[in-house]
Amino acid sequence: QVQLVESGGGLVQAGGSPRLSCAASGSIRRINDMGWYRQAPGKQRELVATITSGGMTNYADSVKGRFTISRDNAKKMEYLQMNSLKPEDTGVYYCNADVERRYALEARLYWGQGTQVTVSS
Repeated sequence: QVQLVESGGGLVQAGGSPRLSCAASGSIRRINDMGWYRQAPGKQRELVATITSGGMTNYADSVKGRFTISRDNAKKMEYLQMNSLKPEDTGVYYCNADVERRYALEARLYWGQGTQVTVSS
């Protein structure tokens, strides 16, 4: 089994700079792409940022220049540094990872349980 666990959310003032972390564990041979998504109340889940195993990144226009995604392959960790937070950044943030498990033939996408980020104005 593979688990992804997010941490670092909470109540933050507008303009704040929290960092989210996502730890992957389990029977993992290799982690390919990783990403962060978020879901605001009453809205669909949306892409925030992705990062390849080689470090190439992609961001939603709404967070470009404010958020930075990174990863530590040795530690099987993924991070999202969020700067200049706005109230519209409020939502549940989910990490995901495309994981090749040991003894499995194909990679599979896993999701964390989500961490709430609430930005107060």
